[in-house]
Amino acid sequence: MSIFVTGATGNLGRLVVEALLEKGQPADQIIAGGRNAEKLARLAELGVHTREIDYSDPASLAAAFAAVEKVMLVSGSEPGPRVAQHANVINAAKEAGVQLIAYTSIPNADTTQMALAADHQLAEQALRESGVPFVLLRNGWYLENYTAQIGGYLEFGSVFGSAGDGRLNAATRADLAEAAAVVLLAEDQGGKIYELGGNESFSLAELAEAVSAASGQPVSYQDLPEEDFTKLLEGAGVPEGFAKILADSDRGILRGDLLVSGNDLSTLLGRPATTMQDAVKSAVAQLGHNA
Repeated sequence: MSIFVTGATGNLGRLVVEALLEKGQPADQIIAGGRNAEKLARLAELGVHTREIDYSDPASLAAAFAAVEKVMLVSGSEPGPRVAQHANVINAAKEAGVQLIAYTSIPNADTTQMALAADHQLAEQALRESGVPFVLLRNGWYLENYTAQIGGYLEFGSVFGSAGDGRLNAATRADLAEAAAVVLLAEDQGGKIYELGGNESFSLAELAEAVSAASGQPVSYQDLPEEDFTKLLEGAGVPEGFAKILADSDRGILRGDLLVSGNDLSTLLGRPATTMQDAVKSAVAQLGHNA
């Protein structure tokens, strides 16, 4: 059974390749696709096949998907342009006779009002219209969205946001990648939808408390109006358009758009998902701080 992982040179895609190997998928039945030749070469050292692809280049996709049974479509990273890119991947997979597409979507895609969700909603629609069997991996917010910023939280003594007391259950990329591998290796996944998030929800104020506890330094949550948070992000170097999307996503957290119900992630993993507190402790330890 050949499995093609797109976006394999990115953070999530590489973890999916590694998880497939760990779960016993033969290396010669895994194809890792991406744009970065250097990173593909490092993946080849794991024994997997590699193919250079570009979501914006249909010809590269058509050649890459030959004789492939399943495709893991890791969503593109550029809001807007990725709508056409996802369509290119789906069309190429259909033409190649792929038996299943697994797509990384967003939680509660049927109901969310987040601006970030629009591209995912269009991708899900394209999958339904394609006639290709598909499974939706509606990945929750990455815990790394926060743990990667811990140095800044400690520097300024604050977690900034516009989420109020809204709650979310984010998960680590590693857990989401492992869940994807489980789905890709399972049979009869066409038509299934997995809402994937951690077992325990948290607010950004609780995130700040966890950073304080792990580091021994006082960190508090500072809730800002959406416009002010957007300006803060822009001042930190985030491009204007993406800053607006991030601030809007915080308002989505306030509405509960990123609050995942059920236990799909832990069920797929066969264990509890990594907690926010444990992820924060690990990130703080890597920075050399101790409580």
